Amino acid sequence: MPQSLRERYPWRIEVPLLMLASLGLLFMAYSLPLMSVEKLVYWKNEYSIIAGVRGLWEERQYSLAIILFFFSIVFPLFKLAALGFLWAVRLAEPKRQAVLHWLGILGKWSMLDVFVVAILIVLVKLGPLVKVRPQPGVYWFAAAVFLSMITSMYVDRLARKAS
Repeated sequence: MPQSLRERYPWRIEVPLLMLASLGLLFMAYSLPLMSVEKLVYWKNEYSIIAGVRGLWEERQYSLAIILFFFSIVFPLFKLAALGFLWAVRLAEPKRQAVLHWLGILGKWSMLDVFVVAILIVLVKLGPLVKVRPQPGVYWFAAAVFLSMITSMYVDRLARKAS
């Protein structure tokens, strides 16, 4: 009878704690500003991921809004949900290996969401009269992605050891 990884490793409480910590970091990153933009001396604005997506959508930059939404919001949440699924749900070994395979593919794209945010900062810096300063949201976001990558590798190692 198939077992979940949680059932195989009941003493491994660090796995759900790592997933919760990553989720918490991610929500902090969503709520904090990523960058502050200052044009000339009179105009200053701060952008978070959610405000950036909304702003791009309102400016009819639909493709950029969708890319930012997908890689910065949907992708990290989906990856954490897949990790939680892999940890908690009873799966036959071939299905567990299939989920691990897809998590491995997702893992290769993990830093793309941080890269997207970095590109946004660089694009805004291109204006000669614009000052862009990274804000705490960038660091929280990078920490969330990094922690989810570590958690994914750890769960992968436990799953391979259990098979």
